[in-house]
Amino acid sequence: MTFTEPIRKYILSGLVAFVVIGLIVANVMASKQDDKFKTNDLLYNQAIQLQSTGDLAGSEDSIKKVLSREPNSENANYVAALITAQNGDMKKAAIHMQKTLDLNPYNVENPTFMIQLAEIFVGAERLEDAKTVLLRCQESGWAPEDIPNYQEHVATLLAQIENLQLKEGTNNE
Repeated sequence: MTFTEPIRKYILSGLVAFVVIGLIVANVMASKQDDKFKTNDLLYNQAIQLQSTGDLAGSEDSIKKVLSREPNSENANYVAALITAQNGDMKKAAIHMQKTLDLNPYNVENPTFMIQLAEIFVGAERLEDAKTVLLRCQESGWAPEDIPNYQEHVATLLAQIENLQLKEGTNNE
């Protein structure tokens, strides 16, 4: 099958039009995505700024907005966990920390994340989960420079869990 010169021009014109239309659509979609990203980034930064100034209620509102738009954001869930823990809602903080871990299982190699996870689990009365995390911290032998007494803190939390479990056992008898 041979194509005549006019048919070749129509085919080429059609391909060029297809590519141009595709580029225009991609550009429009990308600009909408950029706007969404900028808005989420602004809310995320606002949440961190409010947290650092002590406005925990405002910070929690901002991070809730980010999570409503991006519920699977690892960073947003992590910040939400820290903010809700500071606000005293340890059960909610534990949910956010667990989701952060689910989104990025490699956090088990982050000593700071792991000690925070354990502290939040203790506060949420998830003692067995906290114990598992702390034993992992102990076995890893981490000693991060930014937490000079890391292993001592791990041992203190483990002792605290043992005491809480003993009290629970005494209360159940």
